[in-house]
Amino acid sequence: MSKDQEFEEFAVLRTPHLYRTAWLLCGDAHRAEDLVQDTLAKVYVRWTRKLGRRLENPAGYAHTALVHTWIDHQRRRSSHERPVGELPEQGTPDGDPSLRLSLAAALDALDPMDRAVLVLRYLDDVSVAEVADRLGVSPGAVRNRSMRALSRIRDVLGTSLPDLLIP
Repeated sequence: MSKDQEFEEFAVLRTPHLYRTAWLLCGDAHRAEDLVQDTLAKVYVRWTRKLGRRLENPAGYAHTALVHTWIDHQRRRSSHERPVGELPEQGTPDGDPSLRLSLAAALDALDPMDRAVLVLRYLDDVSVAEVADRLGVSPGAVRNRSMRALSRIRDVLGTSLPDLLIP
């Protein structure tokens, strides 16, 4: 099997998970799709490099690239622009849409790094050590950011909502 075929198989299998994480990070379906495309392009470049060794954990590499790409995008001034106009009708996802919107609003109120920590840690169920490795910070910084971000989330969501991601 060629490298291109291997990558295509990997991309087909990992795209739904990458999209879910991207949507949780940015809160917008179109931006999430763009983020996944940018990430897969970066992974493809690394995948096809002739370094003599393969990626040990391609899923982890893709996830890390996704988070770093999103954080880099958040630093750009244009990343906060929103198009206006009439939006097409969209079906509601499974579950309570108000709960989803509340979670999206609460995550949107966070600093990009805090949001990335919460999404990786609690929604993607990644260990503290792995989150620290993916974001290039210490495990203590991950725990500290988690604690502060969860406190902010509780302030936004209030006590009336069920624990969506709060342990």
